[in-house]
Amino acid sequence: MISPETTPLFAGFNMRAQPAHRSALSRLFAAAVVNPQFRETLLRAPKIALERGYLGQTFPLSKRETSLLLSIRAESLTELARQVTLGLHGGD
Repeated sequence: MISPETTPLFAGFNMRAQPAHRSALSRLFAAAVVNPQFRETLLRAPKIALERGYLGQTFPLSKRETSLLLSIRAESLTELARQVTLGLHGGD
């Protein structure tokens, strides 16, 4: 089973300590980890991925999170996660 505590993609991202609004961002990345088609859409056309959601589930992200995701151009999910983390936490 993939868990944030054991997956390098989520390194330094302690979900238990995150505020409730962060659960949407965590669910977005979890969907991208398990589904290659959703992952590719998120990387190539993030606006479409956010609008469509995954398996009928939407991701109620903050305006800042949405803006950040729409502005990033990454070649991999790992790179996207790194840039999102830097954008939200400024390298904390």
